[in-house]
Amino acid sequence: QVQLVESGGGLVQPGGSLRLSCVASGSISSIYAMGWYRQSPGQERELVATITTSTTNYVDSVKGRFTISRDNAKNTVYLQMNSLKLEDTAVYYCNAVVRTTRQNYWGQGTQVTVSS
Repeated sequence: QVQLVESGGGLVQPGGSLRLSCVASGSISSIYAMGWYRQSPGQERELVATITTSTTNYVDSVKGRFTISRDNAKNTVYLQMNSLKLEDTAVYYCNAVVRTTRQNYWGQGTQVTVSS
């Protein structure tokens, strides 16, 4: 089992920055990939960024603005969000995928609101 807790969301003006954190606990050694998803009011949940031990990937709309990273000593994954736009407004969810069973685990989500 894996437990995920997100934090760092809030209200920010267009062009501003925000950093999200996701702390993992439980069977951490079984995780082979983690990522961030988001869901805006009128949209389906979409994959924003992923990270493994060797690679990172991003959806086209956030490339050059968002950076996903990890700190293994703290069991934490981050999403640094710069140059925020109105369309980035969403609930952001942390996700983890474990080996063998391919089970997905989800955090509770953290609200990001970009508004002038």
